[in-house]
Amino acid sequence: MPKDRPAPDLPAPLAPLVDAHTHLDSCGARDAATVAEIVDRAEQVGVGRVVTVADDIAAARFAVDAAHWDQRVFAAVAIHPTRANALDDATKAEIERLAADPRTVAVGETGLDYYWPGKLEGCAGIEEQVEGFRWHIDLAKRLRKPLMIHNREADHDLLTVLLDEGAPETVIFHCFSSDATMALACVEAGYVLSFSGTVSFRNARELHEAAKLVPDDQLLVETDAPYLTPHPFRGAPNEPYCLPYTVRSLAETRGQDPFELAAAATANAERVYRL
Repeated sequence: MPKDRPAPDLPAPLAPLVDAHTHLDSCGARDAATVAEIVDRAEQVGVGRVVTVADDIAAARFAVDAAHWDQRVFAAVAIHPTRANALDDATKAEIERLAADPRTVAVGETGLDYYWPGKLEGCAGIEEQVEGFRWHIDLAKRLRKPLMIHNREADHDLLTVLLDEGAPETVIFHCFSSDATMALACVEAGYVLSFSGTVSFRNARELHEAAKLVPDDQLLVETDAPYLTPHPFRGAPNEPYCLPYTVRSLAETRGQDPFELAAAATANAERVYRL
């Protein structure tokens, strides 16, 4: 978690908003009280609901617990692609149990990450990631829940696997960070693109162009907290309360009123997550 800069001030309220992807455990939440503290801060600025996302078994258990502790919190559970080599039978059974919980609104984050293999010790290889991704796709379809995708430097292969397996009814590309070509391919396929603080970064020119191409009804907004804190707070810790900074930046890029964009993104979150 970033710690070299102080936490951002509370932004001007922007409501209603749903943080479509955050990690409350990595933000410091440990129990019902600390979950409530984080969500209370978010609610002060209009972020009334959050989806807390898992990337391993411990985080998946916490996410489901948090969603039962606080009715403003919902869970998404999966094994992160870089940890796909941990998907043994016992792990699959536990993820399936947690994913079936009524407070779990998506299977994720899963997908492909081609950046870390060879750089991160113990990282799952590409073949292991693809196998794990296929298993999560099947799980999402069996449970009739949205599939939440992590994509890093794997655009072509991700679309290929989704086409080969047959995508679930709802596919969400979390923290969409690809270019206009990928955005158009996803939009044409009917996928939902979720934008994080990266869309506010000044040097993210290709992402800015991509963000302009997404229809209002295929767009979500997220923090991915405690990571990807929006400009001008890069290097500071992120939390769901920071989401209005990202939404205002995204609205400026798209030439939209931020309140209209917030309303559209919230309606989409309610629809795709069945909130």
